[in-house]
Amino acid sequence: MILLFVGLFIKTFGQQSLEAGRVEPYRLEVTYNKTCHLIFPVAIRYTDLGSNYLIAEKAEDAQNVLRIKAAVKDFPEETNFSVITEDGQFYSFNVIYNADPFTLSYDLKKMKNDIEREEGKNVQFEELGFNPPPLTEVVLKTIYQQNKRYIRHIAARSYGIQSILKGIYVHNGKFYFHLEMKNKSNVPFVVDFCTYKIVDKQIAKRTVSEEKQLVPIKQYPGLEVISDNSIAGNVILLDQFTITDEQVLRIEIFERNGARNQVLEIENSDLVAAKPVSEMKFKVNQ
Repeated sequence: MILLFVGLFIKTFGQQSLEAGRVEPYRLEVTYNKTCHLIFPVAIRYTDLGSNYLIAEKAEDAQNVLRIKAAVKDFPEETNFSVITEDGQFYSFNVIYNADPFTLSYDLKKMKNDIEREEGKNVQFEELGFNPPPLTEVVLKTIYQQNKRYIRHIAARSYGIQSILKGIYVHNGKFYFHLEMKNKSNVPFVVDFCTYKIVDKQIAKRTVSEEKQLVPIKQYPGLEVISDNSIAGNVILLDQFTITDEQVLRIEIFERNGARNQVLEIENSDLVAAKPVSEMKFKVNQ
């Protein structure tokens, strides 16, 4: 009897534990002749379809919009799909077929607010390490919005364009670089691409050989165009790294079809003096 009791307790406790962590799915109707659009608060990172009854893809020019429809007419049974967004939120959907759905467009942010649904379960991204995606987003936005400058000696200027490194922050194995660009000319500066390289100080002055390329994990916001007589900035997230006193981190910003390229060089002394994110004041729910 004792063994039976213990077995029933373990079974019941396991069921309750799973139920407590259950992700409540949204219910969705799809059809074969019409496309359903789901608008998420941020860009979509991952989508998984539960069966071949469905076809889905992100909209070409709107990374937060998912197009989904039935791949088979009148499919008989319920299926499902899941979506993970760039802020680490996990969404689950149960789907049935309806020849004439009442709704074909859904705003997920509005739906969550209207039904007072709990915040979606957070997903851990490998490239962010131990940093939860929502916290990473908040840190990026807070650095950008507070817009403070404590570094005064790293800047570049070319033909009316000025680039400034305003600050370096560090948290949980990640660096946050706060950049700003000023366009004092009447010609917009269109960003073609940016590079982040670790190079030897002597090599940096002569050639581009023997360099280590760093790939940004995220940035906020995207820096694409600095309009004439305007200021724009962004925050770049990189994996934490170290360099020697004989090396520099070289940030290059290239102008599309132009010659006003910008170069910033960050030394080891600047990196080790990075400000801890823990000293900042920010709210995780903002």
